[in-house]
Amino acid sequence: MNRINQKLKEDKKLLSIYFSAGYPTLNDTVSIIQNLEQNGVDMIEIGLPFSDPLADGPTIQASSTQALKNGMTTDTLFTQLKDIRKTVSIPLIIMGYFNPMLQYGVEAFCKKCQETGIDGLIIPDLPVDVYNDQYKATFEKYGLINVFLITPQTSVERINFIDSISNGFIYMVSSASVTGGNSGFGTTQTDYFKRIADMKLNNPQIVGFGISDNKTFTQATQYAKGAIIGSAFIKHLTTNGNAKIKEFTDTILN
Repeated sequence: MNRINQKLKEDKKLLSIYFSAGYPTLNDTVSIIQNLEQNGVDMIEIGLPFSDPLADGPTIQASSTQALKNGMTTDTLFTQLKDIRKTVSIPLIIMGYFNPMLQYGVEAFCKKCQETGIDGLIIPDLPVDVYNDQYKATFEKYGLINVFLITPQTSVERINFIDSISNGFIYMVSSASVTGGNSGFGTTQTDYFKRIADMKLNNPQIVGFGISDNKTFTQATQYAKGAIIGSAFIKHLTTNGNAKIKEFTDTILN
């Protein structure tokens, strides 16, 4: 069973952390992953830096730009991660845009993910219809879960279609904005979280965008299986480097 599916079966709310590979410095990637696992994180989204990150707010964009300047590439990331499964057991997901994967070769990319021990991919700009028609078989061949995003504006028909071709979790974007844009959730968001929960989808939902502390983590997971933190963690890395990660996770989980 895929590690993502195993983790989703656990009787707890899940904390997933996103960071840009190669940030703050090129060789921080592996030690950040190891530190996050050691300090209670359930899943990690490893951002593959891209020059035109449409869904990302200024904090993640800046980290992605710096990672590219540091020398991060797709090949470099796979090289850094080649022995990651010797020390890390939690699910690892690569989050990135489709262009670098297309340039690498989709099948070659998926094969490398399998060899490395990557469990899934999040590709915000790969349309669900295109994935279903052209790439689903390849992803499944290499044991990869593809995670799709929904927003408050996603139609019920679309959500049901995404649910029907998913086999992991659904990334529930808390609002139709870029990452790092919110602080706290109002009734509009909580109504949306409840509305999706009431649909009784086959795949659990994990909420992303706008989560930065215990309060927002608790709000986000009231109706969902877990929550994803990106911008707040990258701000922590910008200030502290690869240190005090326990202090960061403690503010979320305690």
